[in-house]
Amino acid sequence: MFDAKDIKRFREETDGTQKVIHLNNAGSALPPNVVRDAVIYYTAEEATYGGYETHSKYFEQIELTYDVIAKLLNASREEIALVENATVAWNAAFQAIDWQDGDEVITNQSDYASNYISYLHHPRDLKIKLIPNRDNGDPDLEAFERMISPKTKLVSITHMPTNGGLVAPAESIGQICRKHQVLYLLDACQSAGQYPLDVEAIGCDMLSATGRKYLRGPRGTGFLYVRKSILPELRPYYVDLHSANWTGKDSYEIRSDARKFENWEGSRANTMGLKVACEYILDVGIHNIWERVQELGAYLRNELSKVDGVQVHDIGSVKSGIVSFTVEGKSANEVKEYLLTKNINVSWNGVPNTYLDMTARGLQEIVRASVHYYNTKEEIDFFTHELAVLASSS
Repeated sequence: MFDAKDIKRFREETDGTQKVIHLNNAGSALPPNVVRDAVIYYTAEEATYGGYETHSKYFEQIELTYDVIAKLLNASREEIALVENATVAWNAAFQAIDWQDGDEVITNQSDYASNYISYLHHPRDLKIKLIPNRDNGDPDLEAFERMISPKTKLVSITHMPTNGGLVAPAESIGQICRKHQVLYLLDACQSAGQYPLDVEAIGCDMLSATGRKYLRGPRGTGFLYVRKSILPELRPYYVDLHSANWTGKDSYEIRSDARKFENWEGSRANTMGLKVACEYILDVGIHNIWERVQELGAYLRNELSKVDGVQVHDIGSVKSGIVSFTVEGKSANEVKEYLLTKNINVSWNGVPNTYLDMTARGLQEIVRASVHYYNTKEEIDFFTHELAVLASSS
């Protein structure tokens, strides 16, 4: 558990905390100074000595990115692919499956728009099944297990939705998937960096994540985990001279490790930043982070509930650091823009972000405030005070 001295250190090591109250960590977190500096320094090296030459110079350090991500996930480096973002990672896994007409995808009601659109967009005629929710918003696991059939090809779960505060029971879902020998893809875009992700405990076959959110890495970074035992079953949607080797006029060989889902070109500076961000997480301790985020999230929900005209819209028995609310008489964008004038960063979502969840709960839009371990209760108090001022002006 962090103490006051720890929080002071984290804030001193993050210059942005001196400028803004950043409650948009589910969008893009403030990076630690060491992450910022790593990206800037590497970029300066490229500008001075050349991109390929700088890559050669720092090759071993860049390669360590696979090791630190693997350590965060309790995986091996051969199971990690570095890509541009979580959507690329997720689609690399999803599109690599040998889909046939009539195959079933089972997903949760709070699945993210990009994932669900991909099911609909796929050239095969896929059948989508939705896990129903219990009254508290948790997915009904008994109903989920009954839904599995011989045609079920994939269970695709958004671990922490973009809004709603829910933490899906990823480990329990994994146990059911293993029991029925069904592929399991976990979208960990919002959970990587705030929740202890252990792929062995979760039991997922594939996991996608981004660097810019709770990992506090640079934008334009992400990664994919693929369990070693299923790598031979998955055929990448696209390949290049990095993911495959041209062996003859009519032949080529695809890599055997997860890097078969990568492509050659990418920002080595951002990769270096992602490595440093993951090292920072390992130093701080992901279990400590999760404890702190839950504490701040609960405090924020409680304080919001005291403000007249503000309604919290979070669900689930276990909640993340993502807090969703509305202000009576104010649009979500009005709230966001007002808070921005007070140097408070939040974001907002509408129906298209999580269509099934939003429409099922009768929501058109929500404001999203997402806390991280470097935030403070004093910041939350100031935030809720400003919300009260705004709400009273309705």
